[in-house]
Amino acid sequence: MTRVTIDAALRSKLRELNEPLELCDESGRVLARVIPVSNLSEYEPLVPQVSDEELLRRSRTNETTYTTAEVLAYLEKL
Repeated sequence: MTRVTIDAALRSKLRELNEPLELCDESGRVLARVIPVSNLSEYEPLVPQVSDEELLRRSRTNETTYTTAEVLAYLEKL
């Protein structure tokens, strides 16, 4: 990957890279699309919606289960 270091003046022009942007030449042709690095500390960590106890209960039951392929095949028939 090529790395380009920008100075403070260019960073200011790019709005501190808080949102996606396009870099264009003088004719307006898009040269690159830039997606800024996300600050993951702003997000809450994902927590499973199903408890370990519930997963264990489900694994021990005789309820009918379906694979992803079976569900997709069923949906294709609708």
